[in-house]
Amino acid sequence: MSKIFQEVRGLNEGVVRQLSNEKGEPEWMLKKRLYSLSVFESKPLPTWGPDLSGLDLNDLAYYVKPPAQTTHDINGLPENLRKTFDALGIPEAERDFLAGNGAMYQSEVIYERMKDQLMKQGVLFMSTDEAVKEHPELLQKYFMTRCVPPTYHKFAALNGAVWSGGTFLYVPRGVKVQMPVQVFFLFDHPSMGQFEHTVIVAEEGASVEYIEGCSAPEYLKGGLHAGVMEIFVGKGARVRVTTIQNWSKNVYNLVTKRAIVEEEGKMEWVEASLGSKVTMLYPASVLSGRGARAEHLYVSLASEGQVLDTGAKITHAAPNTSAYVVSKSICKGNGRATYRGLVRVNPGAKGSVSSVKCDSLLLDSASSTATFPAEEVYDEDSDVSHEASAGKIAEEQLFYLMSRGFSREEAAALVVRGFMEPVTKKIPLEYAVEFNRIVDLEMKGAVG
Repeated sequence: MSKIFQEVRGLNEGVVRQLSNEKGEPEWMLKKRLYSLSVFESKPLPTWGPDLSGLDLNDLAYYVKPPAQTTHDINGLPENLRKTFDALGIPEAERDFLAGNGAMYQSEVIYERMKDQLMKQGVLFMSTDEAVKEHPELLQKYFMTRCVPPTYHKFAALNGAVWSGGTFLYVPRGVKVQMPVQVFFLFDHPSMGQFEHTVIVAEEGASVEYIEGCSAPEYLKGGLHAGVMEIFVGKGARVRVTTIQNWSKNVYNLVTKRAIVEEEGKMEWVEASLGSKVTMLYPASVLSGRGARAEHLYVSLASEGQVLDTGAKITHAAPNTSAYVVSKSICKGNGRATYRGLVRVNPGAKGSVSSVKCDSLLLDSASSTATFPAEEVYDEDSDVSHEASAGKIAEEQLFYLMSRGFSREEAAALVVRGFMEPVTKKIPLEYAVEFNRIVDLEMKGAVG
């Protein structure tokens, strides 16, 4: 039946029912899908941000089954996916005893590793498709309920209707996962939509780090990535999510990420974006418990033809909560990077502190940047600040480095890496090395 999804373009109730049937889902999930579809059809495309007129939702393959079965052995993966893993250093990272790996190829998770070791700690690490069947009551408690409901916006509803793949990561009370859990997403089917749905739950006192890498080759016809991530940070728990995004430059990357953070919990977002034609990404942290904290670190490089529209959404919903946002963007060619953020302090959220800092580096006169902050403060006993700056590489910096033997391109790349360092130092080493390599390639010819 999966052939149907590779050949039929467009979305309707019949496609949603076929997808649910192919996966053998329970009735509650089918109902969730159909409700999400109705919400999706009722909402218009957003017009307040980047131009989405080139996105043809009727010319997408909404489900593509990969030519492989789930495996615990990297040698069982398709060759192109193995090469991508090698390029990112993931097999080497495994030899260095990182905690776990999963890979999503096309619309399904086909590679998992270290799952059994995590289970010994009571940690559940599996594809969301598996969780629907193996832990339905637990998943149903969290899946598109109070964190990212289908009504959140149009593309959240689209994901709810046609989601496939993604990760379910559940860390029980008091368990601290010592090494990062890694997942990699790849699609190489033209005009494909990828709609993984990830749910991460850290119970009281638990901690975990989740790392995801995203990639896609270039095709004449682009695709759509509209994943959803829902995170629940329990009392005194800590979750860090790191994303390295390098989609091909004809993919629309329209992602929804949101976390609910309880008392004294901490949510950390680390985002690095290099690819896509258009990115709309605004990770949200709802600080619902007293003393809850959030940290949002973001770095992006927008080159020719790219529009990277990103930001953070912070809701201070309890007293003494705090949030720290740092956004670093680099623009070259006619690339455009935009920070679009929201800070809201609810009535009664006394003693809340929120700090936002946005810095942009323009490498030429054709690139552009903008900042659109929104602040809604309903409690006077709070401290909210926003700082933004934009500039170019100083000739004095280039001159100094060139006098030490670096070429002009090498000098510019060093300045750019230094500019990004407050964010990239939080990225695990093997990913940071690959990120810097890609930046160096993008910098070639960037400074004349």
